[in-house]
Amino acid sequence: MSETVTASGKTPVDFWFDPLCPWAWMTSRWVLEVEKVRDIEIRWHVMSLAVLNEDKLDQLPEEYRDMLATKAWKPVRVVTAAWQKHGEGVLGPLYTALGTRIHNQDEGPTLEAIAAALDDAGLPADLIDYAEQEDFEFDAELRASHKEGIEKVGQEVGTPVIAVPGADGEQIAFFGPVVTPAPKGEDAAKLWDGTLAVASVPGFYEIKRTRTKGPDFSNL
Repeated sequence: MSETVTASGKTPVDFWFDPLCPWAWMTSRWVLEVEKVRDIEIRWHVMSLAVLNEDKLDQLPEEYRDMLATKAWKPVRVVTAAWQKHGEGVLGPLYTALGTRIHNQDEGPTLEAIAAALDDAGLPADLIDYAEQEDFEFDAELRASHKEGIEKVGQEVGTPVIAVPGADGEQIAFFGPVVTPAPKGEDAAKLWDGTLAVASVPGFYEIKRTRTKGPDFSNL
């Protein structure tokens, strides 16, 4: 995927998300805002918090382990199945439908919310059957997509992962940006320009500070 522009002449941004993650949701709304004010093309990909953490469950708090076991698999399986059966073009609309219900409307990743999101996105209702499919038909594809994103950025991160062109066109991937609330208009553009700026500096890895606020969905 190494390129500075896509076939349409736009700057590519590859975005890996788990629909359950509120921080990925915030970042995704930012990058969609950027799409309005900068010439970018977003390419959506799935990753999974459950896959990311499956080898270190004994290191996690019990509450987080329970969340991964009971909530994390259902939405990402449905998204992956929709992608495999109906093409990558459904990823953005389905993510928006899911995130709106899970996060903005506080419905959570319930089967009812996932089913309603499928309807909102105009996708077949029977995709909900994949939510609780233990021997998941598209597990290999989910893991391959997850691996592609995580190998670009490293193992010490979560979701979201974004990849943008670096100084010589190669992809530079980051965890984040983590931001709340999602910037709008020129603020969104400035954050995007800054992301490209740091990606253009060879050897740049990290800027970070402690989060003092939770996800704020009030302007979404």
